[in-house]
Amino acid sequence: MAGGTPETQSPAEEPPPEDLPRVMLWRLRRSPLRRRNDLLQAWIGIGLLAAVLAAAPAAMFLAGDTAYRHYSRTAERQHQAREPGVAVLLQDVPRHPEPGSTEDKKSRYPVRVRFTDSTGHTRTAKTGVRPGLTEGSTIRIWSDAQGRLSGPPLTTDQIRSRCMGWAISAAVAVTTLGGIAYGTTDLVLRRYNLAAWDTAWARTAPRWTAST
Repeated sequence: MAGGTPETQSPAEEPPPEDLPRVMLWRLRRSPLRRRNDLLQAWIGIGLLAAVLAAAPAAMFLAGDTAYRHYSRTAERQHQAREPGVAVLLQDVPRHPEPGSTEDKKSRYPVRVRFTDSTGHTRTAKTGVRPGLTEGSTIRIWSDAQGRLSGPPLTTDQIRSRCMGWAISAAVAVTTLGGIAYGTTDLVLRRYNLAAWDTAWARTAPRWTAST
């Protein structure tokens, strides 16, 4: 407009640079800085991840099934080799300092008991008994063919718990092996890259120092 102050036009504002998303598969994105080893490591990582996802459930099933069959046979042998019975306490059992507490329910004190084994012989032995029982009280026991006190056979809950423990351990082992394999691959490729950089610098350094 004549006689007026010319309006200054502000330069077009450039959009702020976007931060590159930090994704696990960044090595798969096309980039002039991407090396062949980056792509190789990405595909190795994908392959190991797929292998772990496929192998972990299979390992859990195999470990759990093997453990179930083993502990089921063990429980069966225990039922055949051990017999239930009743024992009489020959002394009072100490009381727990905190009656009714969780520790009180789980605590066992060793005391002498008298029982009759499977052959009809009367025996005395020492076994763990819950607190507070008095002399003359009766408790349920298990004994073997030799008349020795033993623990009760494995229960269904105990078998299930041990099988779950083995299954979880198998899954953790597979995952750990996958992580170790990927970590080893990363270490090898890093050392290879460092060696390649050293070789490239050894060729470039003389020209660089000469030009300066």
